[in-house]
Amino acid sequence: MDGTDDVTQIVITPGGMTLADWRAIYEGAAARLTAPAWDAIDASAAAVARIVARGAPVYGINTGFGKLASVRIADDELSILQRNIVLSHAAGTGLASPTPVIRLMMALKLASFGVGASGVRRETVGLLEAMLAKGLTPVVPSQGSVGASGDLAPLSHMAAAMIGVGAIEVGGKILPAVEALAAADLAPLELGPKEGLALLNGTQFSAANALAGLFRAETLFQSALITGALSTEAAKGSDAPFDARIHALRGHAGQREVGDALRGLMAGSAIRASHAEDDPRVQDPYCLRCQPQVMGAALDLLRQAGTTLRIEANGVSDNPLIFADSDEALSGGNFHAEPVAFAADMIALALCEIGSIAERRIAMLVDPALSGLPAFLTPRPGLNSGFMIPQVTAAALVSENKQRAYPASVDSIPTSANQEDHVSMAAHGARRLLDMADNVSAVIGIELLAACQGIDFHAPLTSSAALEAARGHLRAVVPTLDDDRHFHPDMEAATALIRTGSLAAAVAAELPGIG
Repeated sequence: MDGTDDVTQIVITPGGMTLADWRAIYEGAAARLTAPAWDAIDASAAAVARIVARGAPVYGINTGFGKLASVRIADDELSILQRNIVLSHAAGTGLASPTPVIRLMMALKLASFGVGASGVRRETVGLLEAMLAKGLTPVVPSQGSVGASGDLAPLSHMAAAMIGVGAIEVGGKILPAVEALAAADLAPLELGPKEGLALLNGTQFSAANALAGLFRAETLFQSALITGALSTEAAKGSDAPFDARIHALRGHAGQREVGDALRGLMAGSAIRASHAEDDPRVQDPYCLRCQPQVMGAALDLLRQAGTTLRIEANGVSDNPLIFADSDEALSGGNFHAEPVAFAADMIALALCEIGSIAERRIAMLVDPALSGLPAFLTPRPGLNSGFMIPQVTAAALVSENKQRAYPASVDSIPTSANQEDHVSMAAHGARRLLDMADNVSAVIGIELLAACQGIDFHAPLTSSAALEAARGHLRAVVPTLDDDRHFHPDMEAATALIRTGSLAAAVAAELPGIG
């Protein structure tokens, strides 16, 4: 990573990228391929040229594709073959994928090509790098991939833009691809042998969506630790369940770290001190007491998914693969996105549970029998409904996420005349994550509002320095709710603090993350 004109630039080092590197690119950092990778790219392209010169049939280089692999293509038609596969496979549908996700997808493809096992020329990789550098993002429909044989349709739309077909987003405007390239002083590609297939074969669309979901999930996880601690304070709950000795006996790393984080967030609280002794309640509800166990398990799951996605992002997943040292093109199945599908399913489960336990805390706070606070957190219940319907909204969002959390990886449907008879469904398993994250953001935003409202009732007692910083951060944009008012703007403001990571940044505390 280096700095250029105060803009973070990530140097893509094939095989050596971290999750933090990919997150920086997803969040807008510039990226370029490391210089040593170009030698490997040249060697791989030269190997393809020698394979073509030999004249023997080699899948993807001088044959048809999929079920048509036995059809031999003449040498003077190889460029047409590669163009045709791009145009025929650019068959996606649905809304355009988010620009940050497609930028990340392009960077992942750059890293894959940089290994030197794909047989693409320097010019092809250079155009992809230049488009990324100049902010030219192909318009890629979000639907159409089954996660094997690679993300064919989405990546074909990227490849189509590179040959001047389709559309490109630049500066917030959608332009015909050929016009956008020309405006950036770039020329459309004429594809060489193997290049069309190399561009559209691979798991980069699924992986980019899964990584985006992972990054959002980490921010939500950390925010939910803060709102969970705030809710515990609002309900005058105990911090005894966060005692490190409890979690050491079970041994899970995530559980230990979450217990430590919650105990640290509440340290020095006058509210906690006010009921530390002679509290008639023996045990808190599970939504408070079991936060280390639930959130810790979610953290462990996110870390496991992160490990899988880091490996995937550093690997090569197209087909066939070129081995320049022996001039071999080996066909295999690295395009099968099962690892990504499993990782996406794990992230979905974690998102679902982070939101689920947060909603239970909201429900606990609005119930005077459980929280000891005024009904629905309003000073004058009856005349005012207070937080009655925000809790309903949270419940609706949580149930929606439960339906979306069904594992995508257990589904398969044969494609390509049964040649591709088992697929991963990684693409839509990963695509759902950003929508699920939006739902969780709103749930945690509602919890932030409810928990801070509950703490307001304990004045003049205050919470810990860390949690007061969180409450002050909210109160800078949303005042205490005295009488009913238009609730939607309050929810939008609080949700924005969660979605952007602003709440977590405002708390001067080290919170566990995916690493």
